[in-house]
Amino acid sequence: MINNSYPPGPNAVEWVSRDKSVISQSYTRAYPLVVEKGEGVYIEDVDGNRYLDFTSGIATTSTGHCHPAVVEKIISQSKKLIHMSGTDFYYTSEIKLAEKLVTITPGKQPKKVFFTNSGTESNEAAMKLARYHTKRPLFISFIGGFYGRTMGSLSLSASKEVHRRGFAPFVPGVSHVPYAYCYRCAYGLKADDCDFYCVRWIKEELFRTKVPPEEVAAIFIEPIQGEGGYVFPPDGYLKKMEELAREFNILLVADEIQTGMGRTGRMFACEYDGVIPDIITIAKGIASGLPLGAMVASSSVMTWVPGSHANTFGGNPVACEAALTTIELLENSLIENAAIVGAHILSKLKDMQNRHPVIGDIRGKGLMIGIEFVRERETKERAVKEREKIIAACFRKGLLILGCGQSTIRLMPPLILTTEDANAALAILEDAIDEVERGI
Repeated sequence: MINNSYPPGPNAVEWVSRDKSVISQSYTRAYPLVVEKGEGVYIEDVDGNRYLDFTSGIATTSTGHCHPAVVEKIISQSKKLIHMSGTDFYYTSEIKLAEKLVTITPGKQPKKVFFTNSGTESNEAAMKLARYHTKRPLFISFIGGFYGRTMGSLSLSASKEVHRRGFAPFVPGVSHVPYAYCYRCAYGLKADDCDFYCVRWIKEELFRTKVPPEEVAAIFIEPIQGEGGYVFPPDGYLKKMEELAREFNILLVADEIQTGMGRTGRMFACEYDGVIPDIITIAKGIASGLPLGAMVASSSVMTWVPGSHANTFGGNPVACEAALTTIELLENSLIENAAIVGAHILSKLKDMQNRHPVIGDIRGKGLMIGIEFVRERETKERAVKEREKIIAACFRKGLLILGCGQSTIRLMPPLILTTEDANAALAILEDAIDEVERGI
Protein backbone atom coordinates (compact mmCIF):
# COMPACT_ATOMS: atom_id res chain seq x y z
CA MET A 1 0.00 0.00 0.00
CA ILE A 2 2.88 2.37 0.84
CA ASN A 3 5.44 2.69 -1.99
CA ASN A 4 7.85 4.83 0.00
CA SER A 5 9.35 3.44 3.17
CA TYR A 6 8.58 6.64 5.03
CA PRO A 7 6.04 9.02 3.51
CA PRO A 8 5.90 11.81 2.51
CA GLY A 9 7.54 11.02 -0.80
CA PRO A 10 9.48 13.54 -2.90
CA ASN A 11 6.45 14.92 -4.74
CA ALA A 12 4.58 15.45 -1.49
CA VAL A 13 7.57 17.22 0.03
CA GLU A 14 7.67 19.62 -2.91
CA TRP A 15 3.95 20.39 -2.67
CA VAL A 16 4.13 20.95 1.08
CA SER A 17 6.93 23.45 0.50
CA ARG A 18 4.84 25.30 -2.10
CA ASP A 19 1.86 25.28 0.25
CA LYS A 20 3.82 27.00 3.00
CA SER A 21 4.49 29.98 0.72
CA VAL A 22 0.89 30.72 -0.18
CA ILE A 23 -1.62 29.05 2.18
CA SER A 24 -2.77 30.54 5.48
CA GLN A 25 -0.79 29.18 8.41
CA SER A 26 -4.04 29.02 10.41
CA TYR A 27 -4.80 25.68 8.77
CA THR A 28 -3.94 22.60 10.81
CA ARG A 29 -2.36 19.63 9.06
CA ALA A 30 -2.02 16.42 11.06
CA TYR A 31 0.67 14.98 8.76
CA PRO A 32 2.08 15.70 5.28
CA LEU A 33 -0.54 13.93 3.19
CA VAL A 34 -0.85 15.47 -0.30
CA VAL A 35 -3.91 13.93 -1.93
CA GLU A 36 -4.04 13.13 -5.63
CA LYS A 37 -7.30 11.19 -5.84
CA GLY A 38 -9.80 9.15 -3.90
CA GLU A 39 -12.01 6.16 -4.61
CA GLY A 40 -14.32 4.50 -2.13
CA VAL A 41 -12.52 4.18 1.20
CA TYR A 42 -9.08 4.74 -0.34
CA ILE A 43 -6.93 7.81 -0.92
CA GLU A 44 -3.90 8.00 -3.21
CA ASP A 45 -1.23 10.65 -2.72
CA VAL A 46 0.95 12.41 -5.29
CA ASP A 47 3.67 9.77 -4.90
CA GLY A 48 1.32 6.87 -5.59
CA ASN A 49 0.96 5.77 -1.97
CA ARG A 50 -2.46 4.32 -1.17
CA TYR A 51 -4.16 4.78 2.20
CA LEU A 52 -7.26 3.51 3.95
CA ASP A 53 -9.17 6.68 4.80
CA PHE A 54 -10.76 6.71 8.24
CA THR A 55 -11.25 10.50 8.15
CA SER A 56 -13.77 10.91 5.29
CA GLY A 57 -12.63 14.51 4.88
CA ILE A 58 -13.73 15.07 8.50
CA ALA A 59 -16.86 12.89 8.33
CA THR A 60 -17.94 14.45 5.03
CA THR A 61 -17.52 11.90 2.21
CA SER A 62 -20.29 9.78 3.65
CA THR A 63 -20.78 7.64 0.54
CA GLY A 64 -17.05 7.26 -0.04
CA HIS A 65 -14.77 9.18 -2.33
CA CYS A 66 -16.25 9.86 -5.74
CA HIS A 67 -19.21 7.49 -5.47
CA PRO A 68 -20.22 6.75 -9.08
CA ALA A 69 -23.89 7.62 -8.53
CA VAL A 70 -22.99 10.94 -6.92
CA VAL A 71 -20.44 11.78 -9.61
CA GLU A 72 -22.97 10.99 -12.34
CA LYS A 73 -25.53 13.32 -10.74
CA ILE A 74 -22.93 16.09 -10.34
CA ILE A 75 -21.99 15.83 -14.01
CA SER A 76 -25.57 15.80 -15.28
CA GLN A 77 -26.64 18.74 -13.12
CA SER A 78 -23.56 20.81 -13.97
CA LYS A 79 -24.47 20.55 -17.63
CA LYS A 80 -27.89 22.10 -16.92
CA LEU A 81 -27.44 24.68 -14.15
CA ILE A 82 -24.54 25.44 -11.83
CA HIS A 83 -25.77 28.54 -10.03
CA MET A 84 -28.72 30.91 -9.93
CA SER A 85 -28.92 31.87 -6.21
CA GLY A 86 -31.87 30.35 -4.42
CA THR A 87 -32.14 33.42 -2.21
CA ASP A 88 -33.51 35.42 -5.17
CA PHE A 89 -34.99 32.81 -7.52
CA TYR A 90 -36.53 29.33 -7.55
CA TYR A 91 -35.11 26.10 -8.92
CA THR A 92 -36.32 22.56 -8.57
CA SER A 93 -33.33 20.85 -6.94
CA GLU A 94 -33.40 23.17 -3.91
CA ILE A 95 -37.12 22.60 -3.40
CA LYS A 96 -36.83 18.82 -3.82
CA LEU A 97 -34.04 18.63 -1.26
CA ALA A 98 -35.95 20.78 1.22
CA GLU A 99 -38.98 18.50 0.83
CA LYS A 100 -36.74 15.51 1.57
CA LEU A 101 -35.07 17.09 4.59
CA VAL A 102 -38.33 17.98 6.31
CA THR A 103 -39.32 14.32 5.88
CA ILE A 104 -36.16 12.68 7.23
CA THR A 105 -35.47 15.02 10.16
CA PRO A 106 -37.04 14.07 13.51
CA GLY A 107 -40.64 15.05 14.16
CA LYS A 108 -43.85 15.06 12.11
CA GLN A 109 -44.51 18.76 12.60
CA PRO A 110 -44.35 21.10 9.58
CA LYS A 111 -40.80 22.35 9.00
CA LYS A 112 -38.91 24.74 6.79
CA VAL A 113 -35.31 24.72 5.53
CA PHE A 114 -32.66 27.40 5.19
CA PHE A 115 -29.69 26.31 3.06
CA THR A 116 -26.08 27.25 3.80
CA ASN A 117 -22.60 26.35 2.61
CA SER A 118 -21.20 24.84 5.81
CA GLY A 119 -21.82 23.78 9.37
CA THR A 120 -20.76 27.05 10.94
CA GLU A 121 -23.17 28.94 8.66
CA SER A 122 -25.96 26.61 9.71
CA ASN A 123 -25.31 27.40 13.37
CA GLU A 124 -25.03 31.12 12.66
CA ALA A 125 -28.44 30.96 10.99
CA ALA A 126 -29.84 29.05 13.98
CA MET A 127 -28.54 31.68 16.40
CA LYS A 128 -30.13 34.47 14.40
CA LEU A 129 -33.44 32.65 14.04
CA ALA A 130 -33.55 31.76 17.75
CA ARG A 131 -33.09 35.39 18.79
CA TYR A 132 -35.49 36.64 16.13
CA HIS A 133 -38.27 34.20 17.02
CA THR A 134 -38.02 34.27 20.81
CA LYS A 135 -37.00 37.93 21.24
CA ARG A 136 -34.59 36.61 23.88
CA PRO A 137 -30.85 37.42 23.92
CA LEU A 138 -29.10 34.52 25.68
CA PHE A 139 -27.75 31.08 24.73
CA ILE A 140 -26.51 28.00 26.55
CA SER A 141 -23.87 25.73 25.05
CA PHE A 142 -21.33 23.26 26.38
CA ILE A 143 -17.73 22.94 27.50
CA GLY A 144 -16.10 20.74 24.90
CA GLY A 145 -18.65 21.77 22.31
CA PHE A 146 -17.65 22.85 18.81
CA TYR A 147 -20.10 24.69 16.56
CA GLY A 148 -17.80 26.36 14.02
CA ARG A 149 -15.24 29.13 13.67
CA THR A 150 -17.19 32.18 12.48
CA MET A 151 -17.90 34.69 15.23
CA GLY A 152 -21.34 33.52 16.32
CA SER A 153 -20.64 29.80 16.27
CA LEU A 154 -17.18 30.44 17.73
CA SER A 155 -18.87 32.19 20.64
CA LEU A 156 -20.85 28.98 21.26
CA SER A 157 -17.71 26.81 21.02
CA ALA A 158 -15.50 25.80 23.94
CA SER A 159 -13.40 22.86 22.80
CA LYS A 160 -9.91 24.37 22.37
CA GLU A 161 -8.53 27.68 23.55
CA VAL A 162 -6.58 28.13 20.30
CA HIS A 163 -9.89 28.53 18.49
CA ARG A 164 -10.74 31.54 20.64
CA ARG A 165 -7.37 33.09 21.46
CA GLY A 166 -7.01 36.55 19.92
CA PHE A 167 -10.60 36.90 18.72
CA ALA A 168 -12.41 38.46 21.70
CA PRO A 169 -14.81 40.05 22.29
CA PHE A 170 -17.24 37.33 21.32
CA VAL A 171 -20.96 37.49 20.67
CA PRO A 172 -22.36 38.25 24.13
CA GLY A 173 -24.88 36.20 26.03
CA VAL A 174 -23.42 32.67 25.82
CA SER A 175 -23.08 30.55 28.98
CA HIS A 176 -21.03 27.34 28.78
CA VAL A 177 -21.94 24.43 31.03
CA PRO A 178 -20.36 20.97 31.52
CA TYR A 179 -21.37 18.25 29.05
CA ALA A 180 -22.17 14.70 30.14
CA TYR A 181 -18.58 13.49 29.73
CA CYS A 182 -19.06 10.56 32.07
CA TYR A 183 -15.53 9.19 31.65
CA ARG A 184 -14.31 12.51 33.07
CA CYS A 185 -17.32 13.84 34.98
CA ALA A 186 -16.92 17.53 35.83
CA TYR A 187 -18.68 16.88 39.14
CA GLY A 188 -16.84 13.69 40.09
CA LEU A 189 -20.02 11.60 39.93
CA LYS A 190 -20.91 8.24 38.39
CA ALA A 191 -23.45 7.99 35.58
CA ASP A 192 -25.22 5.05 37.25
CA ASP A 193 -26.50 7.08 40.19
CA CYS A 194 -26.09 10.79 39.40
CA ASP A 195 -29.64 11.23 38.05
CA PHE A 196 -28.33 13.51 35.28
CA TYR A 197 -26.92 16.02 37.75
CA CYS A 198 -25.29 17.98 34.90
CA VAL A 199 -28.79 18.72 33.54
CA ARG A 200 -30.26 19.46 36.97
CA TRP A 201 -27.36 21.84 37.71
CA ILE A 202 -28.51 24.14 34.91
CA LYS A 203 -31.94 24.51 36.52
CA GLU A 204 -30.91 24.41 40.16
CA GLU A 205 -27.75 26.53 39.99
CA LEU A 206 -27.26 28.35 36.68
CA PHE A 207 -30.85 29.56 36.38
CA ARG A 208 -30.98 30.41 40.09
CA THR A 209 -27.76 32.40 40.29
CA LYS A 210 -26.74 33.80 36.93
CA VAL A 211 -28.92 33.21 33.87
CA PRO A 212 -32.63 34.06 33.94
CA PRO A 213 -34.26 31.21 32.01
CA GLU A 214 -36.91 33.51 30.54
CA GLU A 215 -34.07 35.34 28.74
CA VAL A 216 -32.55 32.21 27.14
CA ALA A 217 -33.36 31.88 23.46
CA ALA A 218 -31.86 28.44 22.83
CA ILE A 219 -29.77 25.57 24.10
CA PHE A 220 -27.23 24.50 21.44
CA ILE A 221 -26.15 20.90 21.92
CA GLU A 222 -24.30 18.21 19.99
CA PRO A 223 -26.00 14.84 20.58
CA ILE A 224 -22.42 13.52 20.59
CA GLN A 225 -19.52 15.92 20.97
CA GLY A 226 -17.27 15.75 17.94
CA GLU A 227 -14.22 18.01 18.02
CA GLY A 228 -14.37 17.95 21.82
CA GLY A 229 -13.36 14.28 21.94
CA TYR A 230 -16.11 12.04 20.51
CA VAL A 231 -17.88 12.24 23.85
CA PHE A 232 -21.00 10.06 24.04
CA PRO A 233 -23.46 11.03 26.78
CA PRO A 234 -25.47 8.34 28.58
CA ASP A 235 -28.82 7.25 27.20
CA GLY A 236 -31.55 9.65 28.25
CA TYR A 237 -29.28 12.69 28.61
CA LEU A 238 -30.52 14.44 25.48
CA LYS A 239 -34.12 13.70 26.46
CA LYS A 240 -33.54 15.34 29.85
CA MET A 241 -32.11 18.37 28.08
CA GLU A 242 -35.19 18.51 25.86
CA GLU A 243 -37.44 18.39 28.94
CA LEU A 244 -35.48 21.23 30.53
CA ALA A 245 -35.84 23.34 27.40
CA ARG A 246 -39.58 22.68 27.20
CA GLU A 247 -40.08 23.59 30.86
CA PHE A 248 -38.76 27.09 30.27
CA ASN A 249 -39.95 27.56 26.69
CA ILE A 250 -36.37 27.54 25.42
CA LEU A 251 -35.59 26.36 21.90
CA LEU A 252 -33.52 23.18 21.62
CA VAL A 253 -31.00 23.30 18.75
CA ALA A 254 -29.38 19.97 17.86
CA ASP A 255 -26.05 20.37 16.08
CA GLU A 256 -26.02 17.25 13.90
CA ILE A 257 -23.27 18.53 11.62
CA GLN A 258 -20.93 15.64 12.37
CA THR A 259 -23.39 13.16 13.86
CA GLY A 260 -26.05 13.41 11.17
CA MET A 261 -26.57 11.81 7.77
CA GLY A 262 -26.24 8.21 8.90
CA ARG A 263 -22.90 8.53 10.69
CA THR A 264 -24.11 6.89 13.93
CA GLY A 265 -26.25 4.15 12.37
CA ARG A 266 -29.34 6.38 12.43
CA MET A 267 -30.07 9.24 10.08
CA PHE A 268 -29.65 11.61 13.05
CA ALA A 269 -28.11 10.86 16.44
CA CYS A 270 -30.90 12.54 18.43
CA GLU A 271 -33.19 9.74 17.23
CA TYR A 272 -31.54 7.43 19.79
CA ASP A 273 -33.21 9.38 22.61
CA GLY A 274 -36.40 10.09 20.68
CA VAL A 275 -35.70 13.83 20.80
CA ILE A 276 -37.39 16.27 18.42
CA PRO A 277 -35.33 19.48 18.27
CA ASP A 278 -36.90 22.82 17.44
CA ILE A 279 -33.97 23.43 15.10
CA ILE A 280 -31.49 20.97 13.65
CA THR A 281 -28.27 22.03 11.92
CA ILE A 282 -26.75 19.86 9.19
CA ALA A 283 -23.66 19.88 6.95
CA LYS A 284 -20.62 17.60 6.39
CA GLY A 285 -22.01 14.28 5.10
CA ILE A 286 -25.13 15.70 3.47
CA ALA A 287 -23.67 15.98 -0.07
CA SER A 288 -20.82 13.46 -0.12
CA GLY A 289 -18.15 16.16 -0.06
CA LEU A 290 -19.74 19.07 -1.88
CA PRO A 291 -20.09 22.23 0.25
CA LEU A 292 -23.64 22.31 1.55
CA GLY A 293 -25.33 22.86 4.88
CA ALA A 294 -28.87 23.32 6.12
CA MET A 295 -30.82 24.58 9.09
CA VAL A 296 -34.15 22.83 9.49
CA ALA A 297 -36.63 24.41 11.89
CA SER A 298 -40.23 23.85 12.88
CA SER A 299 -42.44 26.11 10.79
CA SER A 300 -43.79 27.63 13.99
CA VAL A 301 -40.22 28.75 14.82
CA MET A 302 -39.12 29.94 11.38
CA THR A 303 -41.08 33.17 11.63
CA TRP A 304 -38.60 35.62 10.16
CA VAL A 305 -39.57 37.78 7.19
CA PRO A 306 -38.10 38.12 3.67
CA GLY A 307 -34.72 39.82 3.76
CA SER A 308 -33.99 39.04 7.41
CA HIS A 309 -31.46 36.36 6.47
CA ALA A 310 -30.06 35.11 3.15
CA ASN A 311 -26.89 34.13 1.32
CA THR A 312 -25.60 33.77 -2.25
CA PHE A 313 -24.46 30.17 -2.60
CA GLY A 314 -26.59 28.23 -0.10
CA GLY A 315 -28.64 25.54 -1.81
CA ASN A 316 -26.42 25.39 -4.88
CA PRO A 317 -28.19 23.18 -7.46
CA VAL A 318 -25.21 20.88 -8.06
CA ALA A 319 -24.74 20.35 -4.32
CA CYS A 320 -28.48 19.80 -3.86
CA GLU A 321 -28.57 17.06 -6.49
CA ALA A 322 -25.52 15.43 -4.90
CA ALA A 323 -27.35 15.56 -1.55
CA LEU A 324 -30.50 13.95 -2.97
CA THR A 325 -28.42 11.08 -4.33
CA THR A 326 -26.50 10.83 -1.07
CA ILE A 327 -29.70 10.51 0.94
CA GLU A 328 -31.00 7.84 -1.42
CA LEU A 329 -27.81 5.82 -0.92
CA LEU A 330 -27.98 6.29 2.84
CA GLU A 331 -31.58 5.13 3.05
CA ASN A 332 -31.08 2.18 0.73
CA SER A 333 -28.21 0.52 2.60
CA LEU A 334 -25.47 2.74 4.00
CA ILE A 335 -27.07 3.67 7.34
CA GLU A 336 -27.64 0.00 8.04
CA ASN A 337 -24.08 -0.77 6.96
CA ALA A 338 -22.74 1.90 9.31
CA ALA A 339 -24.54 0.25 12.22
CA ILE A 340 -23.34 -3.26 11.34
CA VAL A 341 -19.71 -2.47 10.55
CA GLY A 342 -19.52 0.01 13.44
CA ALA A 343 -20.63 -2.70 15.89
CA HIS A 344 -17.97 -5.00 14.44
CA ILE A 345 -15.26 -2.36 14.95
CA LEU A 346 -16.37 -1.64 18.52
CA SER A 347 -16.21 -5.33 19.37
CA LYS A 348 -12.69 -5.60 17.93
CA LEU A 349 -11.59 -2.46 19.77
CA LYS A 350 -12.86 -3.81 23.09
CA ASP A 351 -10.64 -6.86 22.55
CA MET A 352 -7.76 -4.57 21.62
CA GLN A 353 -8.30 -2.58 24.82
CA ASN A 354 -7.65 -5.71 26.85
CA ARG A 355 -4.25 -6.04 25.20
CA HIS A 356 -3.16 -2.40 25.40
CA PRO A 357 -3.21 -0.46 28.69
CA VAL A 358 -2.75 2.83 26.83
CA ILE A 359 -6.37 2.53 25.66
CA GLY A 360 -8.45 4.13 28.41
CA ASP A 361 -11.94 4.27 26.91
CA ILE A 362 -13.76 3.04 23.81
CA ARG A 363 -17.00 4.71 22.80
CA GLY A 364 -19.07 4.88 19.67
CA LYS A 365 -22.22 4.43 17.67
CA GLY A 366 -22.21 3.34 14.05
CA LEU A 367 -19.11 4.63 12.29
CA MET A 368 -18.50 7.43 14.76
CA ILE A 369 -16.00 5.88 17.16
CA GLY A 370 -13.61 7.40 19.68
CA ILE A 371 -10.58 5.81 21.35
CA GLU A 372 -9.28 7.78 24.33
CA PHE A 373 -5.66 7.15 25.25
CA VAL A 374 -4.28 7.42 28.79
CA ARG A 375 -0.91 6.97 30.41
CA GLU A 376 -2.45 5.22 33.38
CA ARG A 377 -5.98 3.87 33.55
CA GLU A 378 -6.50 4.50 37.23
CA THR A 379 -5.60 8.20 37.12
CA LYS A 380 -6.79 8.67 33.50
CA GLU A 381 -3.82 10.91 32.79
CA ARG A 382 -4.18 11.90 29.16
CA ALA A 383 -1.68 10.34 26.75
CA VAL A 384 -1.38 13.40 24.53
CA LYS A 385 2.04 12.75 23.00
CA GLU A 386 1.32 9.05 22.64
CA ARG A 387 -1.88 9.83 20.72
CA GLU A 388 0.08 12.00 18.27
CA LYS A 389 2.69 9.28 17.78
CA ILE A 390 -0.02 6.71 17.04
CA ILE A 391 -1.60 8.98 14.42
CA ALA A 392 1.80 9.55 12.76
CA ALA A 393 2.62 5.83 12.80
CA CYS A 394 -0.71 4.97 11.18
CA PHE A 395 0.02 7.48 8.40
CA ARG A 396 3.37 5.85 7.71
CA LYS A 397 1.69 2.44 7.59
CA GLY A 398 -1.17 3.43 5.27
CA LEU A 399 -4.07 4.45 7.52
CA LEU A 400 -5.45 7.99 7.75
CA ILE A 401 -6.92 8.94 11.13
CA LEU A 402 -7.37 12.18 13.07
CA GLY A 403 -7.49 13.19 16.69
CA CYS A 404 -10.10 15.09 18.67
CA GLY A 405 -10.23 16.29 22.24
CA GLN A 406 -6.90 16.12 24.06
CA SER A 407 -6.01 12.45 23.70
CA THR A 408 -8.71 10.78 21.61
CA ILE A 409 -8.49 9.29 18.12
CA ARG A 410 -11.67 9.41 16.08
CA LEU A 411 -12.60 6.78 13.52
CA MET A 412 -14.99 8.22 10.93
CA PRO A 413 -14.61 6.21 7.72
CA PRO A 414 -17.00 6.40 4.77
CA LEU A 415 -20.26 4.59 5.43
CA ILE A 416 -19.52 2.14 2.61
CA LEU A 417 -16.79 0.52 4.74
CA THR A 418 -16.67 -3.29 4.65
CA THR A 419 -15.64 -5.53 7.54
CA GLU A 420 -12.61 -6.62 5.49
CA ASP A 421 -11.33 -3.06 5.15
CA ALA A 422 -12.22 -2.40 8.78
CA ASN A 423 -10.10 -5.36 9.87
CA ALA A 424 -7.19 -4.16 7.73
CA ALA A 425 -7.39 -0.72 9.32
CA LEU A 426 -7.59 -2.12 12.84
CA ALA A 427 -4.52 -4.27 12.20
CA ILE A 428 -2.56 -1.15 11.21
CA LEU A 429 -3.90 0.74 14.22
CA GLU A 430 -2.92 -2.02 16.66
CA ASP A 431 0.53 -2.27 15.11
CA ALA A 432 0.97 1.49 15.60
CA ILE A 433 -0.25 1.30 19.21
CA ASP A 434 2.11 -1.58 19.89
CA GLU A 435 5.05 0.42 18.51
CA VAL A 436 4.25 3.42 20.68
CA GLU A 437 3.76 1.31 23.81
CA ARG A 438 7.14 -0.37 23.23
CA GLY A 439 8.79 2.99 22.60
CA ILE A 440 9.94 2.18 19.06
